[in-house]
Amino acid sequence: YGFHIFSGSQNLRAEAIMEAQRNTFDLARRLSADAPGPVKLLNLGGGFGIPYFPGEQPLDLNTVGEHLAGLMPDARRDFPEAEFVIELGRYFVGEAGIYVSRVIERKVSRGQVFLITDGGLHHHLAASGNFGQVIRKNYPVVVGNRLASEGEVELASVVGPLCTPLDVLADKMALGHAQEGDLIAVLQSGAYGLTASPTAFLGHPAPQEVLV
Repeated sequence: YGFHIFSGSQNLRAEAIMEAQRNTFDLARRLSADAPGPVKLLNLGGGFGIPYFPGEQPLDLNTVGEHLAGLMPDARRDFPEAEFVIELGRYFVGEAGIYVSRVIERKVSRGQVFLITDGGLHHHLAASGNFGQVIRKNYPVVVGNRLASEGEVELASVVGPLCTPLDVLADKMALGHAQEGDLIAVLQSGAYGLTASPTAFLGHPAPQEVLV
């Protein structure tokens, strides 16, 4: 018997995570009173976030760790047979992944530059802003094969090939001047990328995953 408790996701505030962990232990204590046997597993969930957008600061992991260490003596006393688990998926891999698509067309409509790529929300739903975001924000996006150049910077939108206005990877973002064949890289894409996206939508090819 055990408990797996989810209290939130993508949190950058150490205080909020510490409060959630305290409340999780308290809830598990109350629930264990009615459990049919000793608690063997207590999963505290995760919530450990990474910075995606301007102005965001990395999570103070040391503070969270010190606080959790202080909770553990009582937890081990109250759940002597339990294995304790925390989930760090996004925190471990989110910053390690990059999603890359190729510009297949460049066009200007009513003065706005659009870079159409061979990938979009069907590969990276979260970057399109359609994965639970209330207000859409741009992920960090760059023209991947022009990072070392000091050429022209322009305001451009990066869109995918799907027939929906939701297929946007970057909206009016300052990017290096890109042409057909250039590579658009969406950073911070190691979590909630391909596996959280509608890859079969409209029958477009699936992307390749490469481990470097």
